[in-house]
Amino acid sequence: MTEKNDHESHNAPAPDWEKRFRAPRVSLPEWAEDAPDRSLFVSNATGTYELYAWDRATGAQRQVTDRPNGTTDGVLTPDGRWIWWFSDTDGDEFGVWKRQPFGGGDDEPATPGIGASYPGGLALGRDGTAVVGCSTDEDGSTIHVLPPGGTPVEIYRHRESAGVGDLSHDGTLVAVEHTEHGDAMHSALRVVRLDGTTVAELDDTKGGALELGLSVLGFAPVDGDTRLLVGHQRRGRWEPIVWDVASGEETDLAIELPGDVSAEWYPDGSALLIVHSFDARSELWRYDFARRELTAVEMPAGTVSGATARPDGSVEYLWSSAAHPPVVRSTSGGVVLDPPGAKAPESVPVTDVWVEGPGGRIHALVQRPAGEGPFPTVFEIHGGPTAHDRDSFTAGPAAWVDHGYAVVRVNYRGSTGYGREWTDALKHRVGLIELEDIAAVREWAVTSRLADPSKLVLSGGSWGGYLTLLGLGTQPDAWAVGLAAVPVADYVTAYHDEMEALKSMDRTLLGGTPEEVPERYEASSPLTYVDEVRAPVYISAGLNDPRCPIQQVENYVNRLAARGATHEVYRYDAGHGSLVVEERIKQVRLELDFAERHLA
Repeated sequence: MTEKNDHESHNAPAPDWEKRFRAPRVSLPEWAEDAPDRSLFVSNATGTYELYAWDRATGAQRQVTDRPNGTTDGVLTPDGRWIWWFSDTDGDEFGVWKRQPFGGGDDEPATPGIGASYPGGLALGRDGTAVVGCSTDEDGSTIHVLPPGGTPVEIYRHRESAGVGDLSHDGTLVAVEHTEHGDAMHSALRVVRLDGTTVAELDDTKGGALELGLSVLGFAPVDGDTRLLVGHQRRGRWEPIVWDVASGEETDLAIELPGDVSAEWYPDGSALLIVHSFDARSELWRYDFARRELTAVEMPAGTVSGATARPDGSVEYLWSSAAHPPVVRSTSGGVVLDPPGAKAPESVPVTDVWVEGPGGRIHALVQRPAGEGPFPTVFEIHGGPTAHDRDSFTAGPAAWVDHGYAVVRVNYRGSTGYGREWTDALKHRVGLIELEDIAAVREWAVTSRLADPSKLVLSGGSWGGYLTLLGLGTQPDAWAVGLAAVPVADYVTAYHDEMEALKSMDRTLLGGTPEEVPERYEASSPLTYVDEVRAPVYISAGLNDPRCPIQQVENYVNRLAARGATHEVYRYDAGHGSLVVEERIKQVRLELDFAERHLA
């Protein structure tokens, strides 16, 4: 085994692929409901992703957090006086909430009396009340109500995963998403008072052949209004209904759009801002309650990564495409928040490819370098698995294109965005089903002469890293190189070491614990097939990763080393990925170098 070091030359001008990582970026600014001029956003302006406060009235911006491994989890109180942010240790996701005055000042504990945990949702009331969700191995999922100046009161506890969905506008009702039925992929809802007594329940996991999920989209932004916006899957895809938790009445909005539909309230409660996701792209619409009609919100073709309706009726949204870097736009005209500094170089657009697979048509996104194929080709596999690749700007794939590689991204079964059945299809044969779809797209890539069959790279992070290692072992003749970042490598050890919420997900996906269904864990574990791996393997792993813990990676690496397999390992002091720009660049550089040496 070889431990790689960084060999960057600081004399030559930075190439475009590095500039894309270093270019200043901002998230969609969140704004305080009762003080809309006060906003909070995330930026990499210092080279590390941190929280920033922005006073829109004066234009003043200031950095809120400054930690070696970055900070991205923060929220404003409704009055805009305080910024809450989650403080973990070096990316391990286990910690406590702190708060800081919006105008600046010392951080202070925000939740005294509540111990360190994995975060399970947070809702802040107008009177200073906080509803705090927590998750630990010892307690399972808990929810506490912390009154202003008081001591926390536990109002919910269960061994299965659960979290805070929202707090009503008047601060009297809490919406809880829970999986007490044992299916971590499909939540049920319970609305409780601040003392924990139940007001209403909504559960689509009972009474039918299929278990369907629900999600909290938010209470109506009006005092005394007991309507809750809920996402449901009753028609085979995500779409919203309005549920009056006091009367039990459900209003089906019947939004006839072909893909998944999410929504949030306009600030006066008269309309909904609709985000429609279909075929790896997004659209925005306004749904008017009085007229029961949809009106399109004009935007370019691409992907919306977040959107919000402002009190003046305008819509702000974070937009990008594979070719064009992200920007925060407004329907009132222009760019909302334009960070200073060099802009990210553009990349090449994606081409849509549909391939017939064993479970139906598979959607893949392809980026081609200049010249004629076949090309060395990277199959960049997304994480999740409940996520999907989109026509959005991503610096990693763009770096491969710059180096002459084609990039193929596959929305395999298990991906979101293609209906409930597609997302739920991978149960019990976890990993193997996704790889069947990847193999079908691989066959298309080779026969279409896009890809050089002798120079195929299987690559991914998190679940994508897991599929990379599993694919190298179960499809050893298909891949020339494997690049796995923060992967699941030994499924049994990963289960026992990972955070509690992911244990619940694994029990759902595989039908039980490793002790209850050992044959399924064995069939789905990369460690089972490690002796079949022939391609050179590069693995990167975070030492503090609670999702794909380091020991199970070491178990896999030790097996590679025992038989002298070609591999390299890079370990870094962070969690499930890094928020430090130069660290991200270093990791991509190491992957590019590894692929170049072993494909040559």
